[in-house]
Amino acid sequence: MTPGNNGASTPEDDDPFGYLYADGQANGAQPPSGGYGYPGSVNRVRTVGQRQYGQQGQQAATAPYGQVPQQPQQQGGYGQPNAHYAAPETLPGGAQPPRRQQGRGNGGGQGRRGPNTKGLLIGAVAVVAAVVIGIGVTMMGDDKNDDKAGDKGGGTAPTASQSASASPSASSSVAADGELPKIDAKALLLGGTAATASSVKGAQAGGGVYVGNFNSVGASVTWTVNGIPEDGKFTVFLGYGVPGKDGTATLTINGTPSSTPVKLKNWANAPEGDYEKGWTKTYNWVQLTKGTNTIKISCEQGNQCDANLDQLWLAKGWVKSS
Repeated sequence: MTPGNNGASTPEDDDPFGYLYADGQANGAQPPSGGYGYPGSVNRVRTVGQRQYGQQGQQAATAPYGQVPQQPQQQGGYGQPNAHYAAPETLPGGAQPPRRQQGRGNGGGQGRRGPNTKGLLIGAVAVVAAVVIGIGVTMMGDDKNDDKAGDKGGGTAPTASQSASASPSASSSVAADGELPKIDAKALLLGGTAATASSVKGAQAGGGVYVGNFNSVGASVTWTVNGIPEDGKFTVFLGYGVPGKDGTATLTINGTPSSTPVKLKNWANAPEGDYEKGWTKTYNWVQLTKGTNTIKISCEQGNQCDANLDQLWLAKGWVKSS
């Protein structure tokens, strides 16, 4: 080596990349053999497992500068195992293949699965659908029962105000078409010794029940009539029965006793003591006011009240029959 020349005989020999420059090419610099134009690069296809780790670095270290190191001769044909290669999992301390967790549904393994939200949603929808269907069936059944009741003329059960028993607020109202009401005596407000009975046949009231035990001072029936359309003349009719003899009672309108008694005559000409053949009717002319009126028939001092009371009804004007 002479002074001023510390490397190859020419700069392009000293610089492996000299062929990239114009002056290097002029001096005859050539790219080195091998892959991609880089010293020491190798462009070879190797079968997996043929490369021997650790030896290439040694050969590269001992190869002359700028030359491609020689590759070791391939051992074994394609597809044959190489004696210098072993899978990492077979080496001591090597990687272990991951374990697959099995779900409980198929193999009953130890793996855990998340909640089956899809199944829960389907179950909730099914429950809601069942409830809706049940409600629909119930409503349809109720409608059918109502229709059957209507066909049979049943209707709803009577309330307490519809009961035949006496009530302190027993009253009647004028119908919407102006028809005046009619009521059984057993549904009126009873006072004194007056009481219901049914032993005598022939009463027109429902069930043949009438008001008896009336022949005593203080016995009474009171009828409250609502909805009288206007002030005016009206006729009060009374159905009754006597035992073959005449009787009387007192009529009171809105708290004022009438001067004309209720005549309980034996219009049926029944034999004396025969209540069953003594059913008949009588009437009284009265003045009523618009709205609510109270009509009371009672047994007072001086009256002969041996009679059974059957029904009461009103008629417009002063008339003798209805």
